Amino acid sequence: MKVMVLVSGGMDSVTALHLAVRDHEVMAGISFDYGSKHNDKEIPMAAWHCRQLKIPHQIVPLNFMDDLFESDLLKSGGEIPEGHYEAENMKRTVVPFRNGIMMAIAAGYAESIGSGGLVIAAHSGDHTIYPDCREEFMQPMAAAIRAGTYADVEVLRPFIHQRKEDIVSVGVDLGVDFSRTWSCYKGGERHCGNCGTCVERKEAFEIAGVKDPTIYE
Repeated sequence: MKVMVLVSGGMDSVTALHLAVRDHEVMAGISFDYGSKHNDKEIPMAAWHCRQLKIPHQIVPLNFMDDLFESDLLKSGGEIPEGHYEAENMKRTVVPFRNGIMMAIAAGYAESIGSGGLVIAAHSGDHTIYPDCREEFMQPMAAAIRAGTYADVEVLRPFIHQRKEDIVSVGVDLGVDFSRTWSCYKGGERHCGNCGTCVERKEAFEIAGVKDPTIYE
C-alpha cells in the first residue's frame, strides 16, 4: 500500500516510519510545528530519518494551536510537570484534540499525493492521559477519514495495542537509531530525565532490556 507517516521525531513515530518503509511504499513523512516546547528538538529528528530513508518530508505550521489552546506542553503554557507519565498531573500536557487536527490535515495530504493510507504511532501507553490516542477515538476518526475521502484513505495504527517497550523492541529489530529521536517535553539541550516522557523513555528501554543511548541532564 502507498502510505504516508505522521512522524514527530519521537521514538514511536520514527519506529512507525521505519516499519512502514519495510511493509509499504512510503510517499512522505509529515510533521507538525504546533508551538510545543520541544518542537524545535523533535522535528529535526523526523527530518533526519526521512533523509536517511530518502522519503520526502513536509513540515506543517499550526501556530494557531499555541495561540488559542491551553496546554503546558505549548510555549504559551506553564512549566512542564515532572513525574510518572501516567500520573494525574501529566494531563496538563494534553493539547486539546491534537491528533484529530493533525490526522484531518494528514488525510487531505494523503489523498492529494495518491496515498491510500496514513500511519500514526499512537500506542497503549498513551491511553491513560491522552484521549485522542485511544482506540475509542481512533476507530470513529478512521471511519470519518475513510468516508470523507474518495480514495477511502485508511488509518493504520500498528502500535495501538502495544506499549512503549514493545516499540523499542520493534525498533531494535528494524535498526532504528534511537539516539536520533527526541522525547523530552521541556525541549532543553538534553533530555531532562524527570518529565513524564523522559521517565517513560527510560522505563521503556529498561523493560525491553535495551541499552538507552540517551544523554540525560
